[in-house]
Amino acid sequence: MISTLLVANRGEIACRIFRTCTDLGIRTVAIHSDADEGALHTRVADTAVRLPGAAPAETYLRGDLIVKAALAAGADAVHPGYGFLSENADFARAVRDAGLIWIGPPPEAIEAMASKTRAKELMGLAPLDAQDVTPADLPVLVKAAAGGGGRGMRVVRDLAALPAALEEARAEAASAFGDGEVFVEPYLENGRHVEVQVLADTHGTVWTLGTRDCSLQRRHQKVIEEAPAPGLPPALTEQLYALAERATRAVSYEGAGTVEFLVADGRAHFLEMNTRLQVEHPVTEAVFGVDLVAEQIRVAEGHALPAEQPAGRGHAVEARLYAEDPARGWAPQTGTLHRFTVPDGVRLDTGCADGDTIGVHYDPMLAKVIAYAPTRTEAVRRLAGALERTALHGPVTNRDLLIRSLRHPEFTEARMDTGFYDRHLAALTDPAPDPYAPLAAALADAHGRSRFGGWRNLPSGPQVKRYEMAGEEHEAAYRHTRTGLAADGVRVVHTGPHLVVLEVDGVRRKFEIARYGDRVHVNATALTALPRFPDPSAEHAPGSLLAPMPGTVVRVAEGLAEGAEVKAGQPLIWLEAMKMEHRITAPADGTLTALPAAVGRQVEMGTLLAVVETD
Repeated sequence: MISTLLVANRGEIACRIFRTCTDLGIRTVAIHSDADEGALHTRVADTAVRLPGAAPAETYLRGDLIVKAALAAGADAVHPGYGFLSENADFARAVRDAGLIWIGPPPEAIEAMASKTRAKELMGLAPLDAQDVTPADLPVLVKAAAGGGGRGMRVVRDLAALPAALEEARAEAASAFGDGEVFVEPYLENGRHVEVQVLADTHGTVWTLGTRDCSLQRRHQKVIEEAPAPGLPPALTEQLYALAERATRAVSYEGAGTVEFLVADGRAHFLEMNTRLQVEHPVTEAVFGVDLVAEQIRVAEGHALPAEQPAGRGHAVEARLYAEDPARGWAPQTGTLHRFTVPDGVRLDTGCADGDTIGVHYDPMLAKVIAYAPTRTEAVRRLAGALERTALHGPVTNRDLLIRSLRHPEFTEARMDTGFYDRHLAALTDPAPDPYAPLAAALADAHGRSRFGGWRNLPSGPQVKRYEMAGEEHEAAYRHTRTGLAADGVRVVHTGPHLVVLEVDGVRRKFEIARYGDRVHVNATALTALPRFPDPSAEHAPGSLLAPMPGTVVRVAEGLAEGAEVKAGQPLIWLEAMKMEHRITAPADGTLTALPAAVGRQVEMGTLLAVVETD
């Protein structure tokens, strides 16, 4: 029986596993990098062990250090979570060789399925040879053989772009998974990404715990998932179950795993088997009333699953909250998460808490929010409403995208596919901030200040404050009067430092305000207070290329130097941040007149990387 368990992971999944361990009476051990020393998963664990370093390759990808940490902390079992080493057979063997219980499938099953190329061969399929790709094969998808989460993936629609896509995918996969192997497969557009959750014991029982639809993806990363997959014909569902069980039994699988498919034209196309717990597992837990982590632990202890699996009921939907800025090309964001609370009635899986810092070293996912209800319509509505009422003060997030996606007719009517964001992303991310948010912020800021600072005996111009909102500058004008603060076009009902009530066209609206330095949150709208007199030294020359996020310069285009002629859209510099590579391209045809960026240099957001002067 397991008494002490180490989670070889961090953040949200570590906290989620610890929660189950606590329920089962199992002591918990966290590991952490220097960057994660004060992270939530280290605070909720019974014991924490430091892995010196900050980058994943120095810490969470060092299986030898993790095994030593488990032994030093007195653990008798290791759970890998997902990502990092969760699908690394050598790590699984090292855990077992150290006399520890591995909460996962046998290393042989991982080897057979963790490499997507070998998994396809096992299922009687074969990937394309990159050298044999022809224009008739396009579009194709370059994909990392190890890992997941959209990293190491590139869609190629032009044969000339294939070599660069291969190089970029290899570099990103090596950074994220420690394995640069990639392969090429046909890219099926407008299919649905459907997967089957499996659970197998050591006694020959295999459960197929329903389907999940994960079609809403951006950059090949899942954004919204649900269970069960809506609208599948019963015969196709049974085929998916049969294929999933076949893959599970083919490798003598044990524990929780996921078999993924692309469903198109009424047919199921095998993609891969993930030999680990999936990020989206909570929707299956909600529908089937099971704790998949608890079942993983029981299987690892040798217990048998009941011969009859539980029945699914109702519907569950999950949304992934990411710290990323749509106004800056969805660049990952960093900073302090000042406040994060969700309404009652939904499940929150997160590795963050109020006051935590979102850094540059790891994935920008802040949390998953999960809603369950008897019907799909109710679950979708509940999740959208909960996200709308979530207090989220800190870095810019994709919250608005999630809400609009959940309310889009194509999603509410279950007509979505993997091309959903190709068609709708621009419309779903058009800035639609509350036009009264700047005024509410200005009135809250002015509340309590001496009237003699703004009030005049004779009529005069209004007080004006400037804010940046959704990438644009907005002004808010108000006046001090004998009866209090006033503004044109609205009736000011109440003002306070944290609450402003305005009556607009006869409708009374409340605005909750929180301020952190020059950052102001008005309900769900974030603003930045601008200075009255801008600092001229902060201006950059035209054509300046600035770092869109904190990160490390990992590549500079070969042969690039000051004086070089560049073309619009030409990749110049590659930044690595939050386990992904981001290209900095030339904004127009011109001449490179400055190149302060250098490989290995760590930069903050807004750091000057290069200057391209146009003719």
